[in-house]
Amino acid sequence: MGCERKDSMNRRDFAGMMAGLLAIAGTFSAKAEGQTAGTAAGAGAGQAAAGARPAGAMRELASGVFKPQAGRGMQGGHESHSFLTGMLKAGNIRLEMHESVQQADAPHEAVGTHKHSEIWLIERGVATLYLNGVEHRMEAGDVGLCCAGDEHWIANAGPTKLAYFVVTVGPPE
Repeated sequence: MGCERKDSMNRRDFAGMMAGLLAIAGTFSAKAEGQTAGTAAGAGAGQAAAGARPAGAMRELASGVFKPQAGRGMQGGHESHSFLTGMLKAGNIRLEMHESVQQADAPHEAVGTHKHSEIWLIERGVATLYLNGVEHRMEAGDVGLCCAGDEHWIANAGPTKLAYFVVTVGPPE
């Protein structure tokens, strides 16, 4: 019995892989520069009594189900829908997840480096993932990992729309 390759991956498939992806990313983001100590802002008792979070503070994430939020629509050939953004209970690890779509003729994202690590899971289409000067081809079902501090971008490398999930794990930025 061989291993079959899917043409696309849905959110349910991705959610099933989430725990393993977070464990992998957590090993890389623990050493990220600029990581801060302290407690997460959010639904803590002291802050609930005060009625507000400090400026710039992120909410603490709790276990649950997260639905995609409305995006801003297609802009420059790119569209994104956020699922969640916040701090894990440890208080020094930021977690964010979104789904992105790129048109076939869209320019690649800006070259970036971050204090957090990023995981990309290609849902459909073909991508080029640039990591520290090397371009990698990714197809539906492939996972790419960019560790904190790596120079990177992702681009649509095919004739149809590219759709992918992104999970970021690391210190607040």
